[in-house]
Amino acid sequence: MISCTRCDEKLIIQYQGIPILEHSPARSCLSLRRAEEHVDMYRGNYFIEDSVLDEQDLPLCSVTQAYQEGRGVVSLSFSGKAGTVICDLSEVEGRLQMHLSPLPQPYNRLILRLVACEDEHVWGCGEQFSHFDLRGRHFPLWTQEQGVGRNKATEITQIADRLDRAGGDYHTTFYPQPTFVSSRRYFVHAQTDGYADFDFSHPAYHELEFWDVPSCITVSTKPTLLSVVQDISALLGRQPRLPSWVYDGIILGMQGGTATCLEKLERVHAHGMQVCGLWIQDWEGEKYTSFGKRLRWNWQWDASLYPGLDKEIARLRAQGIRVLGYINPYVLADHPLFAEAKRLDLLGKRADGSVYLVDFGEFDAAIVDFTNEKAVRWYKDVIKRELIDFGLSGWMADFGEYLPTDVILANGRSAMLEHNPWPGYWAQVNHDAIVESNKEEEILFFMRAGSSQSLASCPMMWAGDQNVDWSEDDGLPSVITAALSLAMSGMGLHHSDIGGYTTLYGMKRSKELLLRWAEFAAFTPLMRTHEGNRPKDNWQFDSDEETLRMLAFFTSLHVRLKPYLMHVVAENAEQGIPVMRPLFLHDPDPRFYSVKDAYLLGSDLYVAPVLKPGCNEREIDLPTGEWVHLVTHASYADGKHVVASPLGQPAVFFRWGSEFSELFSSLFNTGTEQPL
Repeated sequence: MISCTRCDEKLIIQYQGIPILEHSPARSCLSLRRAEEHVDMYRGNYFIEDSVLDEQDLPLCSVTQAYQEGRGVVSLSFSGKAGTVICDLSEVEGRLQMHLSPLPQPYNRLILRLVACEDEHVWGCGEQFSHFDLRGRHFPLWTQEQGVGRNKATEITQIADRLDRAGGDYHTTFYPQPTFVSSRRYFVHAQTDGYADFDFSHPAYHELEFWDVPSCITVSTKPTLLSVVQDISALLGRQPRLPSWVYDGIILGMQGGTATCLEKLERVHAHGMQVCGLWIQDWEGEKYTSFGKRLRWNWQWDASLYPGLDKEIARLRAQGIRVLGYINPYVLADHPLFAEAKRLDLLGKRADGSVYLVDFGEFDAAIVDFTNEKAVRWYKDVIKRELIDFGLSGWMADFGEYLPTDVILANGRSAMLEHNPWPGYWAQVNHDAIVESNKEEEILFFMRAGSSQSLASCPMMWAGDQNVDWSEDDGLPSVITAALSLAMSGMGLHHSDIGGYTTLYGMKRSKELLLRWAEFAAFTPLMRTHEGNRPKDNWQFDSDEETLRMLAFFTSLHVRLKPYLMHVVAENAEQGIPVMRPLFLHDPDPRFYSVKDAYLLGSDLYVAPVLKPGCNEREIDLPTGEWVHLVTHASYADGKHVVASPLGQPAVFFRWGSEFSELFSSLFNTGTEQPL
């Protein structure tokens, strides 16, 4: 129910008893700006400046309440020397909807202020890597490279900025989403395509800036934070269940040719490792740059590097091992797919009509224009013919965040408005190619870039290119923050490269980091390794015998958890309950509002990974109830404890009385000191 209250020249709009808008002569809830942006893009890193030329608060002119189509509508008219904006509020399908009229010229920025409380907490905005609780900061929402280091105070970020303009910041992300959840038990989602900035730093209000007037702003209130999160995916879409085979082992990232991959597989099998997939990212060929090993972006099998791969795919599948590949939404200049797409006029262009070539770091590639229906059909056919018909059971659908803001697209719409939705278009292309091939129960693809459309189109996210280190903003700890932020944005399936990816500026993956990351990954929906951009600098899954043994053990835990993992993935698909969950979704105690180093896997497993080098214990804070240590079977009450956590004895606890207690109890021998 929408209610309007006037008191001392102040207007308060409430929805379901929660104040949403507050307007007074001293502070308008709506302002207009006239500004000019300057956008500079360098290899997926964006540098955006906005020069404000004029800003006007709009006074409230009138409030009208009426009934339209059987429902109450409140119409707010804001009018001043800048012009007039109408805001209509109505309840549709149990949610508040705000519809705003176009901005009067020459204003091109809308500022909307929503009521906030000093003690309020905020989560979401897509995939955030540095901060889980967003209160006290502003978050520009623009898809781009996540950046190396992502913390301007760190040496790694400073080096990356100085040498390659690639350092990033606390808010840079592949997957921004104009959605946030409040501890007052509501969510706000803005249906907008342009650049936005959500500022949660003001004590009394949240300031939302839009460069594209949202077609709709939705507010939904629910009795619990869990039901609020469920309602986000009910609005935007839910991921399906995963193919059954993905739980049957680890997906090993490997490359270098057919013989090399088969030799590695034979070695891991000799150590008892259960492998459900080989992820061969260079199936289409190699390309080397100063960054390290890159891929040849022509999405056709490289038979010279991988002789006989077509037959090996069929042979391995008969053994229960799938082969996965790699693709992205660009085609490498001067290669066959580029030539075909250029001939058919399917590529993004420059203003002079030439093909727009994007610099991806010492090589150029063209943009397949997803606003052109012919190009969409063509690229789906490429996926069907070159990947699905070839026998691949999945792939990394990489990139999506690089769309230049000056590219000319077939639909004539500004690329400033197509940039943020682009990862969703890319997800839809992959999704539809699989569905049209009747393979949706067999094939898995995963992405790093995302948009609001991704909830309905992408079956699995991955955290992107973390540093091969322990840093809070861009290393192992950051992937938990990322998973929990996405969970609060409605996206319930997430995983990461075991061991990280980015190997630069002296960073090299250590054995300890790889194993701790693998230990954590055993308690996520998917286990997958990556060699990194400089494989020879990194410790790999087969670097020594102990690593092979430990990784085989962690994989066995993951495989034995299959019934439980399938259960919680089904909850996500059917009810919109994320797989990796913030603690407060099941225990609303405010002490959990900022916890980003532990999570619930489903409702019945509490997971507290070791996130620091040389550490063999964890401080934990268990939610309400009685919990049983997965390794020792010792019982713990809720609250704070310090527990031993040497490698192989993770700080994981199951809820007493869980219907999966027998399964959990079987994972370790009672009181064991070493992995089975």
